[in-house]
Amino acid sequence: MKRGIAELPLHGGHVPPWLAVRMKRLARLVLKLLIEEYGTQGVLERLADPVWFQALNNVIGMDWDSSGSTTVTTGILKEVLSKESFGLSAAGGKGAKSRETPAQLRQICEKYELDSNEYVKISRLVAKVDTVALQTGYQLYHHVFFVDEGGNWAIVQQGMNPKVKMARRYHWFDAENFTLEPHKGISGIKLEYALNTIDKNTKEYQKTLLDVVQEDPRKIERELKTITAVARGYKPLVVYKPYEKLNLFDTIRRYKSLGQIELNQRALELARELSVSNYEELLLLKGLGPSTLRALSLVLELVYDVHPSWKDPVTHPPDPFKFTYAVGGKDGVPFPIERGTYDELISFLEKLVEKNPQERQIVKAVTEITKNWKPPKEDKKPT
Repeated sequence: MKRGIAELPLHGGHVPPWLAVRMKRLARLVLKLLIEEYGTQGVLERLADPVWFQALNNVIGMDWDSSGSTTVTTGILKEVLSKESFGLSAAGGKGAKSRETPAQLRQICEKYELDSNEYVKISRLVAKVDTVALQTGYQLYHHVFFVDEGGNWAIVQQGMNPKVKMARRYHWFDAENFTLEPHKGISGIKLEYALNTIDKNTKEYQKTLLDVVQEDPRKIERELKTITAVARGYKPLVVYKPYEKLNLFDTIRRYKSLGQIELNQRALELARELSVSNYEELLLLKGLGPSTLRALSLVLELVYDVHPSWKDPVTHPPDPFKFTYAVGGKDGVPFPIERGTYDELISFLEKLVEKNPQERQIVKAVTEITKNWKPPKEDKKPT
């Protein structure tokens, strides 16, 4: 386990009202300055960057290494955007609020004159990718969709693993291909392996999978039962070559570590009936969940000798700890939040917003002072 990085452990609790009010005021000012400098697309690009997102979380005073860095920060941003005419809006949220995403997206798209069906489909597909196509033992519970009036979008969603009491965050931005390395970034602790069917080297796997789901679901079920029977000691008359190459028990154990291995026959019948032509269509099918994809992948490995990737695509654990020194942290790391300092920062930024661009250039020069500064290692304490 690496130390001194934001590991996103699952935290309970809440943000005290006095801090939430200040977070909203500061987030509003940061958004306003960013939009004036980079436009709404520039803001979306930054929200889709795991390190930048974590830095923003730290600047507004949220715990530097908490799962709440996702839920609180996106919640604050969504509330600010709902009250401002920035040409940028947000839908979704944590738990039950995430299920409100389609309805909220339709309202936003109507306001921006965008095709709501397209964005609702993107929302569903992104959630399916991080639940089904990429399986790491983390279950999604948070989904926030940011979209601007020009149609650009970013998604920040998070999954949790109660067994290890950790979270991981998935970042998306204006993806065109959703099934081959589509993420802008994934933040979390890298695992030894993950069922990854969206790796750049899984084109053959995806093609074979689409061929297999066009077969009679009963045939696929028989093949799956044969595999599990062989694992129990049964010796079939015909031994598939992949059985000889792979350690059957280790392969099945790996799949079972991610959950049950069961086929949804109705989903497979529907895939066959509709003649799904690409992996996106297959993922969007109702009833095609993680257990069914695990079953199909196991059949592909042990019968057809075609394999998914087992590489965990985490890009990096975020480490923008120095930004916690802006106002401190909710849980006292690196120091307790000083309300007076927080209010002075808000007052300063409010005045900065009123200044013209030429005057702001002077303020930018100040950033050079801390550009290469690194905080003391002993200050990085788990919150």
